[in-house]
Amino acid sequence: MSGYDASAAARVVVGVSGSLGSVTALRRAAALARRLGAELWPVLAWEPPGGDPAARRSPAAGLLVEEWQRLAKQRLASVLEEIFGESGPGVPMHALVVRGTPGRALVATADREDDLLVVGAGRRGLQRAFSGRVSRHCLTHADCPVLAVPPSPLESDLVSVHRRNAWHRRMDTRGL
Repeated sequence: MSGYDASAAARVVVGVSGSLGSVTALRRAAALARRLGAELWPVLAWEPPGGDPAARRSPAAGLLVEEWQRLAKQRLASVLEEIFGESGPGVPMHALVVRGTPGRALVATADREDDLLVVGAGRRGLQRAFSGRVSRHCLTHADCPVLAVPPSPLESDLVSVHRRNAWHRRMDTRGL
């Protein structure tokens, strides 16, 4: 972000899915919005299961799309409530639910030069080769500055615990 005029940011747009990476990005975006005096725009992108072609083939597509839209709004509200509580992020916030792929939805929302787009950078290690498509799309196509937030250091510990539980392996609690 060298050479970026922080005082010019009118909006901080952040991708939210409820994943640990997106929660880390949301917290960073809220802190940046407070520091810059900008508005926070959390965006949850959604697509019908099977994509738009599958939804168009369904005879009850209209009803299903409305339900999926409702569920997406509910998920975004739940994540925002869990992260910020009733007090909110401390800056004006305009939460959006956008139908489309996450990368395209975020780039389309952060369409001003003075916006700042914040995304989770994906996972570390071998898993990174198969993830991070959203952050790569945003870095490649956005017309505004993009901040790719690395995953929380606790995420690798959580993945490790989950893996141990899935394999029914004992955990060494001496180091805790």
